[in-house]
Amino acid sequence: MNDRELWQEIMNYGEFDRMPVIHWTGWPETHERWYAEGMPRDVNHHEYFNAKPWSAGVGVDLGLMPAFEEELLEETDEYRIFRASDGVIQQDWKHKSCIPHFIDFTFKTAKDWDNYKKRLQPDPARVPADIDERIAKAEAAGLPISVRTASMMGWLRNWMGVVNMSYLMYDAPDVYADVVQTLADLTCWGIDQVVPRMKTVPDIGFGWEDICGKSGPLVSPEIFRKHVAPGYLKMRSKLEEYGIKFLGLDTDGYVEPLLQEWMDAGVNVQFPIEIGTWEADPMKLRKKFGKELRIIGGLNKLELEKGREAIDREIEKRVPLMKEGGFVVMPDHLITPGVPLEDYKYYLEKIRTLRF
Repeated sequence: MNDRELWQEIMNYGEFDRMPVIHWTGWPETHERWYAEGMPRDVNHHEYFNAKPWSAGVGVDLGLMPAFEEELLEETDEYRIFRASDGVIQQDWKHKSCIPHFIDFTFKTAKDWDNYKKRLQPDPARVPADIDERIAKAEAAGLPISVRTASMMGWLRNWMGVVNMSYLMYDAPDVYADVVQTLADLTCWGIDQVVPRMKTVPDIGFGWEDICGKSGPLVSPEIFRKHVAPGYLKMRSKLEEYGIKFLGLDTDGYVEPLLQEWMDAGVNVQFPIEIGTWEADPMKLRKKFGKELRIIGGLNKLELEKGREAIDREIEKRVPLMKEGGFVVMPDHLITPGVPLEDYKYYLEKIRTLRF
């Protein structure tokens, strides 16, 4: 079976005897280390590692349209300060990988929502001109096919900042709910533009939703149930119209306090289940939340820095969950610069040779 068929068997608790061998990516500093250790600069990384992406994605542009015009405010040899295309004034560093430093926001209070809402409406221009070619490429890749979904919380966190978003949730909950519904409606429109063009049913709706830190979610379960869950349920219903049974999220941090809420709202795949300082345990989460919780990721990336014995131990910890199904193993975030090239190859080969 190809990787798509293997993924389907795993996620449906069917018949399988191995894991897909997945290379996501590393930090730019990681790549520089690997180039110094012998990896050619001009090589396709997936071909070089004989490993695949976890999915082939298709979808429409769900971002702000029109975007804000970028405006340079200050520049030095070390950084740029500018208003980005999402309206956020931010500082980006030129010579190191780092999360941007957000300085100020265009979307600060409820009165600013209309300026964003008008940029989040259906528009034929959102559909890529080459959408049919993209679909054909995805369908020919032999990988799970994901269709793009919008963020219900994480994008708003980026547009407003944590403090402004927190005030919005409590001072203007009707506006917060309208943000969610607008993004959900746009997602459903986007799914309708893509899936009917396809020869095969996609495997999963998938989006980004970084809304949890190391202490937990930035949105309370109560607010989630009232104002966020309806958006997820709307997206899940649209996916089910087309026979797509999985809705997944890329969300970092300590997610456990929101997992049941997400599941009740139709989200049944989580990535990456970061181990982190809170020592998340994919097996414990499966026991707590049951088989409806599927997981992609769940292998501690930092163990890849500690040598081959540590790599072996980390893989062995995850084998019982691999065997059970509903779990596709891969590192729980970008590969860090502390991982030697040969040890990363060793990790991939260990996954490649696993048999259950």
